[in-house]
Amino acid sequence: MGPQKSGQSRRKFLTAAFTVGGGVLATTLLKPFNGVVFAANEPADPNEIWYGIGIDIKKCIGCGRCANACKLENHVPKEPFFFRTWVEQYTIKNDGSINVESPNGGIDGFTHSAAEEDIFKNFFVPKMCNHCYKSPCVQVCPVGATYESPEGVVLVDDKYCIGCRYCIQACPYGCRYIHPEKKVVDKCTLCYHRITKGLSPACIEVCPTGARMYGNLRDKEGPLVKFLKDHNCQVLKPHLNTGSKLFYNDLSAEVR
Repeated sequence: MGPQKSGQSRRKFLTAAFTVGGGVLATTLLKPFNGVVFAANEPADPNEIWYGIGIDIKKCIGCGRCANACKLENHVPKEPFFFRTWVEQYTIKNDGSINVESPNGGIDGFTHSAAEEDIFKNFFVPKMCNHCYKSPCVQVCPVGATYESPEGVVLVDDKYCIGCRYCIQACPYGCRYIHPEKKVVDKCTLCYHRITKGLSPACIEVCPTGARMYGNLRDKEGPLVKFLKDHNCQVLKPHLNTGSKLFYNDLSAEVR
């Protein structure tokens, strides 16, 4: 009776698991693109543009132009610890250890902190606000200063922000800081003041290799959707279920 009972329990478990997760499994297997954006829980209104971002890690050369352009365009403080976007260098050593470095956000370039013969691989990862659909920062803001635009861009109204730092603590991607002069939260806005006028975000406009892009996730023929279809894209920390709309191609397991 023991083995038979165990087998029945196993079958019941698998049946229940498929019932709960089967929709996700089927979506992933049959419609790969829908499987990628499934976690983002697309809003119901199909008439609005719904912005997402794509980053091709294979193309990033660590030049730091994106971080510099962002500071200039958005009047981010020049000090080397305030950024709306930055670039990290990942150095994987032969012994399995990992060095993650971002001196001045990558604006001044990078050098190797390990000897060449000790390096297994090296690559660059641009970071920025993930503009999550289920944003933890929006959920914890006690005054509604952090909100999501109809286009899916997470913004901060500095007229309402009280500088409580709840959103900074809630963001799992480290994408927010307190502006040293305004004393309110600041973060990437995807250059909302530009994209609403038909211009590209500053970081995307200056990228010399086309490693960055943004676009409408509802436009199935648009460049961003085609990028997601043609590449193996993932989001950072998917287990947190934030509905991130920042998709990376060639995202290595070492990236956090």
